[in-house]
Amino acid sequence: MLYSVILPTYNERDNLPIISQILHDTFTEAKLNYEIVVVDDSSPDNTLDVAKRLQAVFGEDHFRIVSRPGKLGLGSAYSAGLKASSGGRIVLMDADLSHHPKFVPQMIAVMDDPQRKVDIVSGTRYKKGGGVAGWDTYRKLTSCGANFLATFLLSTGGASDLTGSFRLYERAAIERILPQVGSKGYAFQMEILVRAHKAGLKIGEVPITFVDRIYGESKLGANEILLYLRGLLHLFFTT
Repeated sequence: MLYSVILPTYNERDNLPIISQILHDTFTEAKLNYEIVVVDDSSPDNTLDVAKRLQAVFGEDHFRIVSRPGKLGLGSAYSAGLKASSGGRIVLMDADLSHHPKFVPQMIAVMDDPQRKVDIVSGTRYKKGGGVAGWDTYRKLTSCGANFLATFLLSTGGASDLTGSFRLYERAAIERILPQVGSKGYAFQMEILVRAHKAGLKIGEVPITFVDRIYGESKLGANEILLYLRGLLHLFFTT
């Protein structure tokens, strides 16, 4: 089984070498076949140049690059990465070190469990064993409030973390759901699980610790919050 890890990047030149090495070590130690697919949206900090140097180190079999002419959005970045990937299972995660690859083998174990038979495994901050590190009170309240509203208003089959982006998918599952998703920003992750549940796909969870980025700046702002609320209301009235 080949695992494709899709990493959308925008100004991640400092983080990309670190996350790439940790991914390599994690998959190698677990004796799993992998490839990293970097989807870069013309980062002004020259993330693309760093990616090219990493490709020379890891080899094209393990490190693929998709370069796009501008910031085109997370959903289309996933779609572009999916088209460039070859894996039967897809890992979607952030490149900013917020998601530690050490949780990937745990996700794989859940997906491999014949008793569960899940199509998606979602990393969750909101079950026992999960959590966040490095956030201030405002960020914690914003995240918890957004997730509470989503779980209260939407039908997601019991998924506890709707706004998280650290997930493992069977390729057939993400190829089926991704074209249906129209939300932008943080609502995008939420809509994936809503559509997946509606389609009858099964969702498992693994508790994770989300760590705030060390290098670079968070992309959460007032506009992202408004986009999320708009997406939440749209899904509430249409699904």
